[in-house]
Amino acid sequence: MTSVPGRRSSTFTRLLRHGFTHPAAAERLLDLPEMAPVRTDSVLLDALGATADPDLALRGLVRLVEAQQQDERQVLLDTLISAKPLRDRLLGVLGASEALGDHLARHPQDWQALVTYESSDLHPGVEDFERELAEATDPVSLRVAYRRCLLSIAARDVCGTTDVAQTAAELADLATATLRAALAIARTAAPEDAAACRLAVIAMGKCGGHELNYVSDVDVIFVGEPASEAVDESAAVKAATRLASHLMRICSETTVEGAIWPVDANLRPEGRNGPLVRTLSSHLAYYQRWAKTWEFQALLKARPVAGDPELGAEYVDAVSPLVWQAAERENFVPDVQKMRRRVVDNIPVAHIDRELKLGPGGLRDVEFAVQLLQLVHGRTDPTLRSGSTLEALGALAAGGYVGRVDAAQLDEAYRFLRSMEHRIQLHRLRRTHLVPEGEEDLRRLGRSLGLRADPVAELDKEWRRHGSVVRRLHEKLFYRPLLDAVAQLAPGETRLSTQAARQRLEALGYADPAAALRHLEALSYGVSRKAAIQRTLLPVLLGWFADSADPDAGLLGFRQVSDALGKTPWYLRLLRDEGAAAENLARVLSAGRLAPDLLLRAPEAVALLGDPEGLKPRGRDHLEQEVLAAVGRADGAEAAVASARAVRRRELFRTAAADLIGSYGTEENPAEHDPGTLVDRVGNAVTDLNAATIAGALRAVVRERWGDELPTRFAVIGMGRFGGHELSYGSDADVLFVHEPREGDDEQEAAQAAATVVAEMRRLLQLPSSDPPLLIDADLRPEGRNGPLVRTLASYAAYYRRWSLVWESQALLRAEPMAGDEELGARFIELADPLRYPADGLGEEEVREIRRLKARMETERLPRGADPTLHTKLGRGGLSDVEWTVQLLQMRHGWSEPGLRTTRTRTALAAARDAGLLSPEDAEVLDDAWVLATRVRNGVMLVRGRAGDTFPSDAKELAAVGRYLGHGQGHVGEMVDEYRRATRRARAVVDRLFYGS
Repeated sequence: MTSVPGRRSSTFTRLLRHGFTHPAAAERLLDLPEMAPVRTDSVLLDALGATADPDLALRGLVRLVEAQQQDERQVLLDTLISAKPLRDRLLGVLGASEALGDHLARHPQDWQALVTYESSDLHPGVEDFERELAEATDPVSLRVAYRRCLLSIAARDVCGTTDVAQTAAELADLATATLRAALAIARTAAPEDAAACRLAVIAMGKCGGHELNYVSDVDVIFVGEPASEAVDESAAVKAATRLASHLMRICSETTVEGAIWPVDANLRPEGRNGPLVRTLSSHLAYYQRWAKTWEFQALLKARPVAGDPELGAEYVDAVSPLVWQAAERENFVPDVQKMRRRVVDNIPVAHIDRELKLGPGGLRDVEFAVQLLQLVHGRTDPTLRSGSTLEALGALAAGGYVGRVDAAQLDEAYRFLRSMEHRIQLHRLRRTHLVPEGEEDLRRLGRSLGLRADPVAELDKEWRRHGSVVRRLHEKLFYRPLLDAVAQLAPGETRLSTQAARQRLEALGYADPAAALRHLEALSYGVSRKAAIQRTLLPVLLGWFADSADPDAGLLGFRQVSDALGKTPWYLRLLRDEGAAAENLARVLSAGRLAPDLLLRAPEAVALLGDPEGLKPRGRDHLEQEVLAAVGRADGAEAAVASARAVRRRELFRTAAADLIGSYGTEENPAEHDPGTLVDRVGNAVTDLNAATIAGALRAVVRERWGDELPTRFAVIGMGRFGGHELSYGSDADVLFVHEPREGDDEQEAAQAAATVVAEMRRLLQLPSSDPPLLIDADLRPEGRNGPLVRTLASYAAYYRRWSLVWESQALLRAEPMAGDEELGARFIELADPLRYPADGLGEEEVREIRRLKARMETERLPRGADPTLHTKLGRGGLSDVEWTVQLLQMRHGWSEPGLRTTRTRTALAAARDAGLLSPEDAEVLDDAWVLATRVRNGVMLVRGRAGDTFPSDAKELAAVGRYLGHGQGHVGEMVDEYRRATRRARAVVDRLFYGS
């Protein structure tokens, strides 16, 4: 046909108006002679324009028309033009599914299957599909018949005759009919096996729940029994296994028509390692002795679908009581937590933003939450025992376990997400849960869901909106009804009973649900504005507490802080309006004892958690300025040091909170949450804080006794971890005190003044109070505990010149001025440098002496009964091993390698690596072990509130340390194994580099 330019332009515009994105190609197809009726019929063009993808629909229609015999072609076109229901169904399918268009091109007469069930009141069931599949005698014909049935389901789906739940149910019914047909084919092929056994096919998963996808594995469990007493049980099971295997091959094998779907039997006892078929008694024995909680969760959807109906019913009746007792199992809570983690762990990083099923706010979130609530409350309420997610959600709402509005919103979100999943899979009939990325695919998907104005933008908006509802599902389904259990409700409202609320709290990991309910009631009861805000906050906070190792402690701490700040107007407003503040508070309160103890002594520090800059450590200059200002305002030395210690307490809380949130929180910037970075941040922050506090105490004592100037110059030299900027939360401050009489001052008076300053500083910093003490340890001074606490610089020089031992020179590697007279501190370092970095390094005798000292320390100082593989300080591959190895390198090579002249272990280790003194691999091993051991010590202090060099023996405390180190619930063993592995590797390096083994 030859078209005039004006007409072509008109057709082109018309096609654009009807939604064609490739009008030129569409026009060429319409110009084909066999498409003349379509070209001239506006009704058909309008119908094409109403499809999800008019271009795809037209291509499919052309292929179907071309595949017809000449006399059949006109029948098809006439029917299309005259029968609107059929027209809408056929074109709707062709515009949504390229795969079904391919099927129709191969089997052009199958379009007539769409004539059936035109009434919206008629929905096929299993028996209808069985009749459709009855003539199939082999996998190929079964595949063709299956696709024909699928065609009719898809047609009703895309035209809106059925909703998503009905479509999923029809797909499950079709799968049931297909399993029965496949089993019939298998029985026909092996009549001896069929006669020897009874075989029941139990549907699991989405098929069992009557909510199947277009393309999904069909999960099953096989149960076999002898057909009669005359048949040996073992022989019957073998016969049943052959039938089951044949059934699976029929459905799963790829033929010229492709495969139907894989039959997956991995939910059976022992998974893929267990026998394919078991007797009923064997199933029960396994479930009663060995099954995990997730297996009972899977059985919640078990439904007999094929084979022997009586055996199938016996199986379900036998396992059902076990399902509804699962929540009473001792390991129910940790198993549930593992299942929740598995959802997240299974998401490939590249797919997380496109995952409809496993992604945040995805389908699995809804299904898992509904199933967990069923397991918790279905024990005593049989109305909740449905295998269908939406039916179960409705029953939970009807029973008052979920708020009606919440359930309605979640129902809507789940239906939308399932509809997206269906339409994505329908396009090419491929098993996928990923939202497509291409503009054309997104446009077709959006239009298939009725979004026509701007399909791509509208689809993204609706998807995000529904996903955000689902992301709040733990608040919606788990926590808000707990408040209803303790709150007054409007007449007609339903709420959880006290028993149901306790059951739910137990399932969430609360060890004392009765106390938790009392806290909830105290926080949320009443009609005040404060109670209303708490009712908004608590559902979210309860979820965060439940994610911790000690939910009870988190909730108790929150009540205590809320009680302390209840009349403060900014407190609840901060938590309500600053989302980060509420989550940060929840993480801090439930992570251990140290940070909550610090916070409860001054609850106003909560304000730090809502400030984006609030968790950043403050530098020493800033801290010292604030401390000295507070000291200057105080009346008397005791009040002045108390002010300095209050600043220290607040800053310790800031540091601990930042450390916990960085360790537990979402890692948007992985570099910021690198373990080494976190360790360095804590070490620097606590060191700067202690230095500023000591400076404040020094100023307070001097001002109290002498006014503006002490009669001797005085400096505090940091030693050990203090000098190395490697303090942990529970570390003492190792120091040396040095003074130098001022010109013209009496030396004896100067010495007495220096001694008085030292004694008074130590006393004031350790006075009993609500603030943590700062312990000053001067045992690294010359002559140790037997020597004077403070010496003049000249006395230090004389001692080191005449009496210094190699270990004292080694101790000076960490010396750094921390407070007092800066010039005097600098001259002390000038004195120390030749001792700690001796010219030409150490002699062999000195090296042997250091090695002897280290070996003796390992033998004598490790506490009796301590496991040397788990002691972070003195154990094999621990802190002492790494530090002594690095310090030996510093003393041997510091005179020639400037990079080694540092008080910091990790900096010196990197410098040794860069200087070629040890390999990059050895440096990494030592650094990893040192960082891990330091983090364990920090974690123990944060969790227990007191220092410790070994892992806690209490299971809950050990789990909390594991969470701090990045190990989820149930992975404590992995944490300990990781520590042993890292330190074992480090010890091997130490043996080689330090001991020369």
